[in-house]
Amino acid sequence: IMLSSSVLFAQFGMQKNLVHITKIYKSFDKIQKGSEFKIAVAATVDSSWHINSNKPNDKFLIPSVLKISSKNNFSLVKIVYPKQHEVNFSFSDKPVSVYQGNVIFGGIVKVPEDIELGTYKVKVTIDYQACNDQSCMPPSSADLEFEIQIVDNKTSVQEINSDIFSKLDLAYTQTAVANGNNDSSIADTLEHSGLLLSLLFVFLGGLALNLTPCVYPLIPITIGYFGGQSEGRTGKLFMLGVFYVLGMALTYSVVGVVTSLSGAVFGTLLQSPIVIIFVVLILLVLSLSMFGVYEFKMPDSWVLKAGGAKTGIVGAFIMGLTMGIVAAPCIGPFVLGLVTYVGVKGDPVYGFLMFFFLAVGLGMPYLFLALFSGKIKNLPRSGFWMDAVKHIFGFLLVGMALYFLLPLLPKSYAGYVLPIYLIIVGVYLLFFEKQAGDVKGFKIFKIILALVMLFVGIYTLIPSEQNEPEWIKYNEIKYEAALKSHSKVFIDFYADWCIPCKELDHSTFSDERVIEKLKEFKTFKVDMTKSLSDETEKVREKFNIRGMPTLIFIDSKGKEVERNTGFINADEFLKIISTIK
Repeated sequence: IMLSSSVLFAQFGMQKNLVHITKIYKSFDKIQKGSEFKIAVAATVDSSWHINSNKPNDKFLIPSVLKISSKNNFSLVKIVYPKQHEVNFSFSDKPVSVYQGNVIFGGIVKVPEDIELGTYKVKVTIDYQACNDQSCMPPSSADLEFEIQIVDNKTSVQEINSDIFSKLDLAYTQTAVANGNNDSSIADTLEHSGLLLSLLFVFLGGLALNLTPCVYPLIPITIGYFGGQSEGRTGKLFMLGVFYVLGMALTYSVVGVVTSLSGAVFGTLLQSPIVIIFVVLILLVLSLSMFGVYEFKMPDSWVLKAGGAKTGIVGAFIMGLTMGIVAAPCIGPFVLGLVTYVGVKGDPVYGFLMFFFLAVGLGMPYLFLALFSGKIKNLPRSGFWMDAVKHIFGFLLVGMALYFLLPLLPKSYAGYVLPIYLIIVGVYLLFFEKQAGDVKGFKIFKIILALVMLFVGIYTLIPSEQNEPEWIKYNEIKYEAALKSHSKVFIDFYADWCIPCKELDHSTFSDERVIEKLKEFKTFKVDMTKSLSDETEKVREKFNIRGMPTLIFIDSKGKEVERNTGFINADEFLKIISTIK
């Protein structure tokens, strides 16, 4: 009697819950109204039990279904169910499709266009039927609520829980973040495109990166390098340019693979002293070729086999490898979006292809520069002045080597290195460089260049008080205190190797209007130069920093309302900061 009653009670509602929703993950920290966001519902099925999959093999079995419910018309527009297992049971003549153990359900939730801003609760329900090897229980359900914060379309949102959603085959049915940051829009564009369209997209993005200020130094270096040692037919010049671009592409492709495996910050290559020293040595070695110490060429045995031509392919390839690293600090929003997307994908082959085509796009103009530079050597009487041009580009390479060395030098001395170097080079060009002295046009150019270098070097050494905001060196205690006092907060994440960071300091943060407006804020400055250290890595993870510069604006309620990656001028900065309450 006792046994039969327990079975009856179990069949009619007295059974315990056999499925438990353990956690619900969202894809964004805040959700813009009218947009979509992903959810991942982690659930556990009790041991020795299973639940039917969404498409069980027998008609009499009840499928598992994911649902959401709220009073505010949130809708589940797409669902991805866990991977089912085909299992044989005694009650069925054929294998049954089931879920067992720990499972994750995925979904896309649509937010209404007309919803009011604020915080809402949404209930997630899994309807299921649990069975064991002998019998099936009546249909039941498990549910759990989670909160979402709805913001307007001007508010910046951040992608979260990327490691969870990278394992779910979920694609948005529309733009995931309306007018959101560039990182998400790029990821969404790639997610909706096929592989060929995605590769074309990043190729064009690479071309566009040539318009950023911090790749400008590559142009004179490329002209000087190829113009100095690329004599010969057009076909040979073309091959040199191809291997130069391939070297650059290899550097970026490695970055893509590393990013896909670790999600590391793009640009951390230049945070390691070993890598910095390597770059400095390469630049110095390249500069020696500009001064006529040697010429790049293949080993003699290879040259003989190739027909005796001084191809310089090895040198061009090494030059491309180095220039790829030199260009790495150009962290535009486009590159950050690609880094984020590749990191979420976690596919090394995909990461390699994306960054390879990005680098080919970035390097394509330099292929034509190689051809153009070589043709300079063939101009009439070019030999009278080209050696002097090579010397000038050699000095440029040495100057870049010193620039990359600055983060390793004591800050008390670092500010004097480049100005003194400019003065030395200016004096040398003015009084000791005798090449092409009889070419009037070039002589005038050389004198003007030398005087400009002397002026800039001397002017930079003159002590001056540069206006800047009252920066607070970041630490956890001061930051939390600022939030508790309901102060508006601005944080600038920078690195010594980051050229746009220096542009911000020189142009934007020195503007009197910006300085005056920032007095309303607690202004923190975070040095990410040595972000491989444990302390800085902790800050990077806390604020989800992908590259430098990153500017974060926090309102008086302690909520991040704006995030900007890259250089912005004073006028743009003032527009953003004036809207923060």
